[in-house]
Amino acid sequence: MTSTQQRAALQRQIWQIANDVRGAVDGWDFKQYVLGALFYRFISENFANYIEGGDESIHYAGLGDEIITPEIKDDAIKTKGYFIYPSQLFVNIAGNAHDNDSLNTDLAEIFAAIEASANGYPSESDIKGLFADFDTTSNRLGSTVKEKNARLAAVLKGVAGLDFGSFDASHIDLFGDAYEFLISNYAANAGKSGGEFFTPQHVSKLIAQLAMHKQSSVNKIYDPACGSGSLLLQAKKHFDAHMIEEGFYGQEINHTTYNLARMNMFLHNINYDKFDIQLGNTLIDPRFGDEKPFDAIVSNPPYSVKWPGSDDPTLINDERFAPAGVLAPKSKADFAFVLHALSYLSGKGRAAIVCFPGIFYRGGAEKKIRQYLVDNNYVETVIALAPNLFYGTTIAVNILVLSKHKSDAATQFIDAGGLFKKETNNNILTAGHIEQIMRAFDSKAHVDHFAITVDNDKIAENDYNLSVSSYVEPEDTREKIDIVQLNAEIKTTVAKIDRLRAEIEAIVAEIEA
Repeated sequence: MTSTQQRAALQRQIWQIANDVRGAVDGWDFKQYVLGALFYRFISENFANYIEGGDESIHYAGLGDEIITPEIKDDAIKTKGYFIYPSQLFVNIAGNAHDNDSLNTDLAEIFAAIEASANGYPSESDIKGLFADFDTTSNRLGSTVKEKNARLAAVLKGVAGLDFGSFDASHIDLFGDAYEFLISNYAANAGKSGGEFFTPQHVSKLIAQLAMHKQSSVNKIYDPACGSGSLLLQAKKHFDAHMIEEGFYGQEINHTTYNLARMNMFLHNINYDKFDIQLGNTLIDPRFGDEKPFDAIVSNPPYSVKWPGSDDPTLINDERFAPAGVLAPKSKADFAFVLHALSYLSGKGRAAIVCFPGIFYRGGAEKKIRQYLVDNNYVETVIALAPNLFYGTTIAVNILVLSKHKSDAATQFIDAGGLFKKETNNNILTAGHIEQIMRAFDSKAHVDHFAITVDNDKIAENDYNLSVSSYVEPEDTREKIDIVQLNAEIKTTVAKIDRLRAEIEAIVAEIEA
């Protein structure tokens, strides 16, 4: 079985578990239990393998908790960030889950213990609350303890039955891919509310490549609205690990997706000391001010959300927004995210941000912010993508690429609206599409009906409009007509008509005679 076939089979199995065990529970809510069980199994196997250290004579799951000394526990937490006793491992809990009348409370105690093991250690903030959404006492699981335990046991049994093979690097990615697959399917079925925090892998791959283009190494990568962390993880997946020297940083306003992002880091084998995901409102309460600047920034912030804007008089003096001299509209915070990213960007780096297309041509404060960006030569490229690439929305979004090290006072526009492949309910970007966009981005060459680089002076003359359609001339797909040939054909047709008319008139005259 090829890796593609294995991945597809694994994805089918995971989706089947979700469908089998959720019953009357809303799928969008119940995904937390499936994802939580996946995470519980992953960190259990990861931890057991760390303790065993490749020694086949040691089977950690079969040991007694009493053999764990304080020294062993302390050393493990300093390395892995948490501790799991043998009795707490997924394999031991799942093995007798159906016969455990206190399964729900046992799981709650285990999750609390895993989180508490990091208290007082550098990993405390990275571990705390990881299982907060895996509420084993919730009525969503059932109205009685028996019903709750039956559902929890079914989840654990289903996840235990997944065949990941031996635990090695190749299967870590497979596990992570399956995890993202489950999120994406729930997002697709949940509509807009589900798709808000998930950026499809094919789009994430393009954004990561744009942000890290021709950088042999970056100090760190940052996403100010990181959702489940999919954009950050694409940077790891598609580039050598050593390129990102100091780790992955992200902030997320939604508590559930904040937890998913941290889980996702662990699932992709990024240790606690190599990531920092924080909870909070990036625009009002930004984190990582001491960590900036960042060489690579990737983001798919929420489109046209409300924010305090001019209602908060302190924001116009904020170092992120003050240089533009105006705040993004209260009803449309899109450019607030853009200016935030620009403020956190290093002099050698790039930011690639998914944007709602309206911000590139609307007037008012948004026009003034565009003027600031263009006059200061921060806009490297604007890319128009095809519609229906994201879950829960059919909007044809744009990608804005910002840079502080441009060599010329010009801006590139790429119309990639025709690059897509229809797949199920959504369109996707293929590897070939991404390669075509990256070639154009790299060369900055003119490609008829696809890419053009425009002097900033011309953009200023065009009222600082940054809409791709204002600069890339669309291909005329109408049928081309040869006027000379058409006139000749008309002349021949008219001559035939005249001849036939004459013949008819002659016949009529002969009859009348």
